[in-house]
Amino acid sequence: MRVLCAFPEAMSSSSSRPPSCLALVALFLALLLHLSLSFHAGNRRPLPVDRATGLKEKTLILLDVSTKNPVRTVSENFLSLQLDPSIIHDGWLDFLSSKRLVTLARGLSPAFLRFGGKRTDFLQFQNLRNPAKSRGGPGPDYYLKNYEDEPNNYRSIHGRAVNGSQLGKDYIQLKSLLQPIRIYSRASLYGPNIGRPRKNVIALLDGFMKVAGSTVDAVTWQHCYIDGRVVKVMDFLKTRLLDTLSDQIRKIQKVVNTYTPGKKIWLEGVVTTSAGGTNNLSDSYAAGFLWLNTLGMLANQGIDVVIRHSFFDHGYNHLVDQNFNPLPDYWLSLLYKRLIGPKVLAVHVAGLQRKPRPGRVIRDKLRIYAHCTNHHNHNYVRGSITLFIINLHRSRKKIKLAGTLRDKLVHQYLLQPYGQEGLKSKSVQLNGQPLVMVDDGTLPELKPRPLRAGRTLVIPPVTMGFYVVKNVNALACRYR
Repeated sequence: MRVLCAFPEAMSSSSSRPPSCLALVALFLALLLHLSLSFHAGNRRPLPVDRATGLKEKTLILLDVSTKNPVRTVSENFLSLQLDPSIIHDGWLDFLSSKRLVTLARGLSPAFLRFGGKRTDFLQFQNLRNPAKSRGGPGPDYYLKNYEDEPNNYRSIHGRAVNGSQLGKDYIQLKSLLQPIRIYSRASLYGPNIGRPRKNVIALLDGFMKVAGSTVDAVTWQHCYIDGRVVKVMDFLKTRLLDTLSDQIRKIQKVVNTYTPGKKIWLEGVVTTSAGGTNNLSDSYAAGFLWLNTLGMLANQGIDVVIRHSFFDHGYNHLVDQNFNPLPDYWLSLLYKRLIGPKVLAVHVAGLQRKPRPGRVIRDKLRIYAHCTNHHNHNYVRGSITLFIINLHRSRKKIKLAGTLRDKLVHQYLLQPYGQEGLKSKSVQLNGQPLVMVDDGTLPELKPRPLRAGRTLVIPPVTMGFYVVKNVNALACRYR
């Protein structure tokens, strides 16, 4: 409120001011005092004030995606699977022909299938018709058996260590033994399948790459997020835990690119928790936050393939339980396969987080990834884009699509826990409908919820979902 009163220059003293003007000033001061007293007494509502633009950004997030060129392109078999040798030891091998299990596996195709794990170190290969053995030396089976899983742990398992250089020489020898055999002449070779890249493991990888970097078709390693003996349900929501993978990727890439720039890298074995997982946790809805973030982070940083350990019957990290029932991570993987293509797009956001103070890192509890929509999905035309979003906040988040995504039709696939167990649930619902198999030979239809063009996306607290933005006609997504 402003009071304007003209005072002639000749009138310098207050007593010489016009009475009408003095009355107006007095009235203004009285009104100001009344408003101040009323505000402190709480008898009146405060006067409305303009909101700072920064406050709006904390509740509404603007999202756009670069559609001209992909930032990465991963394998068509990016999400692949592993079977553990325990199925042989525990007598489950015959069940792999189960119609229900075959239906579930077919849903996650195309994919590589890796047969390996801890118990592979103790398998004995018997190949009496191996022509390489007639040369007087050990055949390929010898090398396949002895360097199957995490060579950095050989001292604790076998009582002797192996260095990177020797490991590399053995891979070269294995390659030379395989090439003359017709069935193996064009076989690919992957390794060295190291464990978590600590200092000694990085030294082993460095020695291996120096000797045999050009011999392998892709460099492989394994990752485990947490110790299964101490895991709690809230551990799966910790952003610091989710980000441990990113640091490992950079360490692996640094060594690989030193010797063979551009060499493909695979995460050949990923589990949420060690020691076979934790009952009621690593096979629950909560574990999906780690799994979906793993998929997004790996593709975004250029890892070509990730192999999930295990598809069936291994501790509590599997996708399908011993009764052949799909677990939450299976449904998450199925949605990923149906909707996500191999081309990764750059995401641009505004209002996602504050600027961190010096010396402090603010980790994102809202994680957004973008890909071209899977071109094998005939429900969507080429040029469509799929977002997948993880909301770890305890409050809902609003996202407004901007730029090239503005005013486009969106299909929502919101995945939430089903039942009273909440985050510990082993069942999930898609857009409010529980996901269950129709019968042993039929997976359920994954029905989207259409959202009108221009509508703000509302992401419920502690949930994850996929959002297909239709008919964007993105240049990066129009062609293979």
